[in-house]
Amino acid sequence: MGNHRISSPICRRPWSERIRSVGRWAGLAAAALLAAGVLLVAPSAVPRGVPSAAADDCPDAEVIFARGTDEPPGIGRVGQAFVDSLRQATGKNIGVYAVNYKASLFQLHGGDGANDAISHIKSMADKCPDSPLVLGGYSQGASVIDIVTGVPVGGISWGSPLPAQYANMVAAVATFGNLADRSGGPITTQSPLFGSRAIDVCNPSDPICHAGPGNEWSGHTEGYVPVYTSQAASIVATRLLAVQPPTTPQPPTTAEPPTVIH
Repeated sequence: MGNHRISSPICRRPWSERIRSVGRWAGLAAAALLAAGVLLVAPSAVPRGVPSAAADDCPDAEVIFARGTDEPPGIGRVGQAFVDSLRQATGKNIGVYAVNYKASLFQLHGGDGANDAISHIKSMADKCPDSPLVLGGYSQGASVIDIVTGVPVGGISWGSPLPAQYANMVAAVATFGNLADRSGGPITTQSPLFGSRAIDVCNPSDPICHAGPGNEWSGHTEGYVPVYTSQAASIVATRLLAVQPPTTPQPPTTAEPPTVIH
């Protein structure tokens, strides 16, 4: 992200023009990351943004995160590291919702998780329409987010995706260790609604998402915190700050030179 900032003229334009301007800015930021060694699908547009959450009990933004296999209820280690970095990068009140599903070894409940996430998105659209949402998931949780965004898991549709009328609630999508990357069908390329605002993060030694030599199981279980979670948070932070500028001056977000982000 370097020294890129959102200029004040953008903040004074009508929302439709601000979205187009932010899309151009995001493309420049993505180009800078590519020069640093990041591989990602650059966002072409940022969905509807709002100045701030209107209701007193609504967060500035919220992360809806699905944990990985066999992790205890909550957002898991990767999810927590991502949220912590995102809060630090934005200086905003970032709420958290842990997707409620059985993250069992046999991975039979991804559709249940997707339904829970979709139900919560609809609830947020009703209660906190001015709070942009970030969808995230790690490992099996990434597959849950695949379903939410309409991406088949292993070529099979395991559940119903988020209805299109709620898509503008979602400012960004970030997955880690997503099996869909290995099969060549990540959200970035397979989701018409969310591909332009998604990043699929794959540690190049993670056998779940990376097909090729050099894989180790530790690349999946230990390979994302803190480097990749921080990098993903920096990218997502630029989106949130674009649609919801800080109320107090914030330093520009930066990202360490990464290895691979799809």
